[in-house]
Amino acid sequence: MKTIQIYDKPMCCSTGVCGADIDPVLPRFAADLAWLASQGYQVERYNLAQQPTAFVANPIIHNLLSTQGTNFLPAIVVEGRLVSQNGYPTRDTLMAWLEPVHPPVAIQVIDKPGGCCSGAKSC
Repeated sequence: MKTIQIYDKPMCCSTGVCGADIDPVLPRFAADLAWLASQGYQVERYNLAQQPTAFVANPIIHNLLSTQGTNFLPAIVVEGRLVSQNGYPTRDTLMAWLEPVHPPVAIQVIDKPGGCCSGAKSC
């Protein structure tokens, strides 16, 4: 099971979808994270206002906080690797980080004289 961690700016709640002035991206992103969890991925979302120790516990995030303040948030870490800063990706981008598509492997074709089965007697 792959793990994705989201480090959010300080928000009023865990998803940021409450209050009078809601960023329209946040409900879509919250739905995408719920979908990832339903697909079996480990989703961990941290809010700087509510879980500051999670930000300090991750060396990558802690270093960014120390050098950039909160300007880089939200940040996304997949399997311990920082993959995004300062924005919420689409579901397709999330999946590309979690399940990257590998280039097709070439199949070696053997050119064998005499046919495919029993030489010149069939096919």
